[in-house]
Amino acid sequence: MKKNFLSISLIACLTVFTACKTEKKNETSANDAETVTETTVEAVKYKAVPEESIIEWKGSKPTGTHTGTISLESGVIAIKDGALESGNFLIDMNTITVTDLEAGDGKEDLEAHLKGTVEGKEDHFFNVAEHPTAYFEVTGIEEIEGKTHIKGNLAIKGTKKNISFPVTVTENGDVATLTSEPFTIDRTNWNVNYGSKSVFDDLGDKFVNDDIELVVKVKAKKA
Repeated sequence: MKKNFLSISLIACLTVFTACKTEKKNETSANDAETVTETTVEAVKYKAVPEESIIEWKGSKPTGTHTGTISLESGVIAIKDGALESGNFLIDMNTITVTDLEAGDGKEDLEAHLKGTVEGKEDHFFNVAEHPTAYFEVTGIEEIEGKTHIKGNLAIKGTKKNISFPVTVTENGDVATLTSEPFTIDRTNWNVNYGSKSVFDDLGDKFVNDDIELVVKVKAKKA
């Protein structure tokens, strides 16, 4: 009886662990690009402050996860009657940074691999030499289950796809903030295919998960 109880407990623990490990937060669908939202005359424009804005990322593989950040190069959001109306953000892919490793502990090697600055591995991930920036442009706002979702075209490595994810937008004097909930994109929709089991069938356990979890945090000041 004791042995059976331990076996059941172990299976339950493994099931919970696997479920948590594979959970996709606010999983997005990558659809065809849409028309960008126009900014009306009545809207108040805010210019992003790059040094106070950040995109946090999390990627995983069988042996664990890595986390990091990417900075904005520039951006503008327009708010009308307290609600986000339009916006666009230019993302500096040269600022890809790994935050879960220390210098000398593989941090520099992983950052170089992600950026594609290693000879022979230029196009494994983001190839910043050919594609130094990515961008996001707002195509609409929609309410889903009581949450505000921003729809927009995300362009990475020359491929543009429309996605949607939940955000909170606030105004406080001359400052506006846009903060997303964690959301997940499938990198292969933008031809970032290195180590993908959905693209290559001979990887065994030497693969990198397709999903990348992102959190967007933008601080902007009245233009």
